[in-house]
Amino acid sequence: MSLILGIFDSGGAAAATSSYESIQSATGTGASGVITFSSIPATYKHLQIRGIAKDTYAGTFELPTRVRFNSDTGNNYTMHNLNGNGTTVTAQGDATGTNAFFKFRGSNLSTDATYANMNGVSILDIIDYADTSKYKTVRGFSGSDRNGAGNIFLISGLYLSTSAISTITLTADGTNWTTSTTFALYGIKG
Repeated sequence: MSLILGIFDSGGAAAATSSYESIQSATGTGASGVITFSSIPATYKHLQIRGIAKDTYAGTFELPTRVRFNSDTGNNYTMHNLNGNGTTVTAQGDATGTNAFFKFRGSNLSTDATYANMNGVSILDIIDYADTSKYKTVRGFSGSDRNGAGNIFLISGLYLSTSAISTITLTADGTNWTTSTTFALYGIKG
């Protein structure tokens, strides 16, 4: 299984690179912690977000990126994540839908001077985003390196809504996105 490619079609085979089409991209401004992809067409099978990100938090660890669909602030999100740092593995989950967003960790790395030139990276797949007959499955992979002290995160979850996803908001947890931050949204043909 290729974690770099990130998504597989219903037959279990890796999706061809030509199956990905760029929909939108956004760059951080340094003055806002919010990036929004809106008016997402319902013409693809799946969506993928790829990010290279850094926030303005002054600490020395990763903060989560909050991912929200369709501006939905209800208790319609469940998630599980697995974190590895080279010596320890931890797991966390919220299966009750009490968060009004997904916390996608490791996609933004602090701007602490020691890590000034390091960004976090992430890939987030949103399966069957336009299907109005079922909930949406989300899975992701993210990580960062802090001179050998980084983390890797795996996430899975559900958006407990049958509404087609037309808007995705990515929010830095209490900080702003730096100008070195870029998120790109891709549509994956079915």
